[in-house]
This record gives sequence, structure tokens and C-alpha cells, in this order.
Amino acid sequence: MSKSKDWNQIFEKREELNQLLTSFWNHYSHLGTWQFWSNVIFLISPLIVLYYTVDRKRIFEVLFFGYTVHLLWTYIDIILEELNYLVHPYTLTPKLPLGLSMTASMIPVTYLLLYQYCTNNNRNFYIYSFLLGAVFALGFGGMSEYVGLLMLRKGMNYFYLFLIDFGVSTMGYWVTKLVLKLREENPQKRLIFIRNIKINKFRERAK
Repeated sequence: MSKSKDWNQIFEKREELNQLLTSFWNHYSHLGTWQFWSNVIFLISPLIVLYYTVDRKRIFEVLFFGYTVHLLWTYIDIILEELNYLVHPYTLTPKLPLGLSMTASMIPVTYLLLYQYCTNNNRNFYIYSFLLGAVFALGFGGMSEYVGLLMLRKGMNYFYLFLIDFGVSTMGYWVTKLVLKLREENPQKRLIFIRNIKINKFRERAK
């Protein structure tokens, strides 16, 4: 079978999958269902809380941490869904990532506010992140699976969810601290470094 025929089959299967997801949404996850409005609440309510509680003096640092958590969890969630390990059967729209309400709002905002609290009050972020990961995985994850908002398959369990939560928050913390360290470096040293690069390029051209 040629490559073009293989891709044609892939395109056909994708079209069938999109039609199935749209059909499921129209029957079980439309605007008239409680599942749809639960996703709306999970998406909107954390953003409202964030608006009133974010430290505006550190807003770029704090939001950068939250954005990093959002990106990491979104990519992981998409991979797990593609491999059928973790599935969000109900969503705002089948055209967007199925776990959008959680990975774009609930999880990053919660960890963002935890990061803000720990750094403002000199608390150990790793300990608090460990505890929050357990709450998300065992508490929120268990409740979501019980009411049907989350499906765990192929050996995926709450412990793995906890490891992902803790790993993502830790990685977001390290990346944020790295960016802060780079920002705090002597700007004069950076200017000298850039100037030396330009001088070296000019000398190479002169040769």
C-alpha cells in the first residue's frame, strides 16, 4: 500500500472520529445537559477567583507559572487522550481539546494561587504541591470519575494522576525560577556579551 493510500485512510478515520465526537456531543454534552454547564463552571469560576486574588505586583511572574502548568498539562492530557488512557467524555465543544476546562483553567489557576501563596509567605512549595496533587488526583479525580466526567482506562489510576500533577507543578516551578534567575542577572554583562558577539562577527567579515 502506498503512502498516499495510507494517508487517505488516516483522513477517513479522522473524519469518522470527528463525526462520532460531534454526534456524542449533540446527544449527551449539549447546552441542555448538566455536564456542559459543569464544564462552564470549571472554566469560568477559577478565572473569576484569579481576577480578585492575583498579586498584581507579581502578576507576570505568577501568570507565567500558571501558563507553564497549563501548557504542560494540556500536552500531557492530549497525549493521554490520544492513547485512550484518560478521557473526558463531556466537553464544551468537540472542536477543542476535551479536557480544556481542567487544563486551561481549574488546574493552572489553582496551582498558580498555590505558588503565589507559598512564595509570598515563605512556605515550602514542594510540600504544598504534593498535598494539592493528592487532593486533585484522589479527591477531584475520584469525584469526576464517579459522576462520569472522567474515564481512566488501560491501567491509568489516581496514583499516576498524582504523579503527573506533582511533576507538572514541579517543572513549572523550576522553569519559573530559571526565568527569574535569568532576569536578575546583571544586564550590563548581557550587553557586553552581545557587543562581543557583534565585534567578532565584524572581524570575521573583515577577514
